[in-house]
Amino acid sequence: MLQALIFDVDGTLADTESAHLEAFNQAFAQDGLDWVWDEDLYTELLHVSGGKERIRHYWKSTRAGLVDVAGDGITDTIARLHESKTAAYEDRVKQGQVQLRPGVLALIESAHRAGLSLAIATTTSPVNISALLRQAIGADWRSFFTVIEDASTAPLKKPHPQVYLQTLQRMGLNAGQCLAFEDSANGLQSARAAGLATVITPTRYTADHNFDGALHVLPDLGDISVAQLRSWHAQLS
Repeated sequence: MLQALIFDVDGTLADTESAHLEAFNQAFAQDGLDWVWDEDLYTELLHVSGGKERIRHYWKSTRAGLVDVAGDGITDTIARLHESKTAAYEDRVKQGQVQLRPGVLALIESAHRAGLSLAIATTTSPVNISALLRQAIGADWRSFFTVIEDASTAPLKKPHPQVYLQTLQRMGLNAGQCLAFEDSANGLQSARAAGLATVITPTRYTADHNFDGALHVLPDLGDISVAQLRSWHAQLS
């Protein structure tokens, strides 16, 4: 029987990537760098999970042979850039530039009323999660979620399954009692490696990803009810 729904955040709960992209470019400019990521480049970089990891990947791809020495220079610069980027992203969320995707809030509320446990399993930062959901749901947004796992608790980025395995452990449930919601190939691989049946709602940034193995691939959650999810889950048995 279906007991819980587990949600990714960026791209799944909200189409956040345009705001993230603008925030990255703002951080680069503030630091005096001539880096400018356009949408095509950022779409490619999204194959790398994690903001700091994305910066490092780009830096190394444009500077062959780049080597960090005892954490000096590269690591410190990446940390500074990511901190600036996070602040810029939070400002955009507060300004109302990021909205929940169609059907997300209705599904969260109806699942909560129906007695399903809800969890977040993301490798984005806790600051990003709080900024988005405080704006979209309200100050009591945490009351909807039994468990929240993020970059501070699960440092191994997707497609590694760490974040989902820890979420299941903390919820006291097995994968067969849950459904996961993702928007990317890395997210799908992470959830499936933890044994979770996964519903995919791609964005324009992830539409070209390989979603083989997904339970369903949908444009959004606008027409999805708890009853529909329970029916899909029952068919897995």
